[in-house]
Amino acid sequence: MEFRIDRRSGVAAYQQIVQQTKQALRLGVLLPGDRLPTAKEVSQTCAVNPNTTLKAYRELEREGLVEPRPGLGTFVRRSLARPQAGADSPLRTELAGWMDRAREAGLEREDVTALVASVLEERYAGSTVAAANAEALGTPGARSTGE
Repeated sequence: MEFRIDRRSGVAAYQQIVQQTKQALRLGVLLPGDRLPTAKEVSQTCAVNPNTTLKAYRELEREGLVEPRPGLGTFVRRSLARPQAGADSPLRTELAGWMDRAREAGLEREDVTALVASVLEERYAGSTVAAANAEALGTPGARSTGE
């Protein structure tokens, strides 16, 4: 997994790491037993202080998603993936088609983000799912996971 930090987003770098890790867990990109990049590796690839990564990993550990193994690294403890959201799910295929049509219609990334966030809010109003999904989509200012 490679993190991408958007310094213009207004979202703290450690929070972007947390969000991107959670998104990777939801999409099945990261699975239980997988090793996360070391703080040093993230520091080199993203130009962030190693303590930034450690702060993100501590938050993920508090949530029971990862566990540090002294001398070995930080490993995924549990997944957030659901079969309905997998890379080969019919829902993802439909969404990809919709995204293609939105792009063909001339919508830019920010337009699509606003549309999706708006519909999420309507459909999941008041639920923590809507807040988490809107946050993962970049509202306000978050970035999606690197591939």
